[in-house]
Amino acid sequence: MTTRRTFLKQTPSLVSLLMSFPALAQSAAKKSIILRSSWQTVNIGDIGHTPGVLALLEKYLPDVEVRLWPSSLTNGVEDLMRRRFPNVPIIQKPDEIAQALKECAFLLHGSGPSLVAAKDVDRWRTETGKPYGVYGITFPGVYSPDPKAMVTAKPLDVELLTKARFALFRDSISLDFARKNGVTCPIMEFCPDGAFGVDLRNEQAATTLLKEHGLEESKFMCVIPRQRFTPYWEIPAKNTPFDATRDARNQAMKEHDHAPLREAMIAIVRQTPLKILICPEDETQVKLGKEILFDKLPDDVKSKVVWRDRYWLTDEAVSTYIRSAGLFGLEMHSPIMCVGNGIPAVVGRFAEQTSKGVMWKDIGLGDWLFDMDNAADVARYVPTVLTMAKDPKAAKAKAAKARKFVEQRQRETMSYVKKNVVTV
Repeated sequence: MTTRRTFLKQTPSLVSLLMSFPALAQSAAKKSIILRSSWQTVNIGDIGHTPGVLALLEKYLPDVEVRLWPSSLTNGVEDLMRRRFPNVPIIQKPDEIAQALKECAFLLHGSGPSLVAAKDVDRWRTETGKPYGVYGITFPGVYSPDPKAMVTAKPLDVELLTKARFALFRDSISLDFARKNGVTCPIMEFCPDGAFGVDLRNEQAATTLLKEHGLEESKFMCVIPRQRFTPYWEIPAKNTPFDATRDARNQAMKEHDHAPLREAMIAIVRQTPLKILICPEDETQVKLGKEILFDKLPDDVKSKVVWRDRYWLTDEAVSTYIRSAGLFGLEMHSPIMCVGNGIPAVVGRFAEQTSKGVMWKDIGLGDWLFDMDNAADVARYVPTVLTMAKDPKAAKAKAAKARKFVEQRQRETMSYVKKNVVTV
């Protein structure tokens, strides 16, 4: 009679097969999903959407393979992503995308200014019939110089959002707009912008920056300028034609919008021991920061103000922000990444921008949100920033409370992703 041990010795191929069962089971259980994200790279906020959501997926769905389907990873951003997420395949070639559509179980449209990749979501739906979700967008994402302009939702967007497993919006105005315009997705909720999850770091670059300019940790504040419309025609890589109408609006409002920032800078330097770092969120704001902020400061203030003379990437920016006492200005995503890391931040917004700024109210920071077209808001801008500078302990406690709320929503919204990935 042949014993079990003798039989196994006589059939080595069978032994190998049996030994591989756990690995095969584990491999079979491992799901793959696509993250459709990475819209552009001329803005550290647009860069931040992707690593923020990837970090959340890594934390809450550790056993799921994520493949990144980007629009753009230029300007050194691909290397940045690969360093932080070495196990995330980046699919860019047509055959890679086609294979991912075949193999992946779920598509997640990442955070952004609108349903940016609607055509790709529609392709996923029609070609695969597999489920998808939308994570933290503004809707519909229309930019208009006339805040009273009629805004309508595209029928395809409404259909795609309705048929998603979940449609999550990064501000309450977008959520309300979706409901009023016929979106009837079973799960429709507020979801903080994906950039809150950014944990990129470039400690060496930040340390060098501070040392070169005599800045000390927690003893300086950051300020970011912004024009009404981003002058993309100033960025060679964008290949955007000059827009005379938008440029005229920018020039007309430039002084109005930045005078409060300069007044806040002057008050901080003269009334506190803090210094100021003028820095950019997009490439065009480097020149703008010198022209509209630094050059117009009194001489006694200039000596305590540093102008960053070049663009930077998200990892260096975040490492610098977390060393600061706080940030103020006219941008959105640098404040998002600050609060996501416990650093106080004030947001200034215009009529020309989308509704994303309302998320500051949605996370409990309404008194740190300023409508620069509202005289009452402008009047309280300098006192608010100065209070943040003078009472850093209270400011950090306020930021920490908002961060805690954001993290709670991240847990809850990522549970929707996990549930849908596990069940497909």
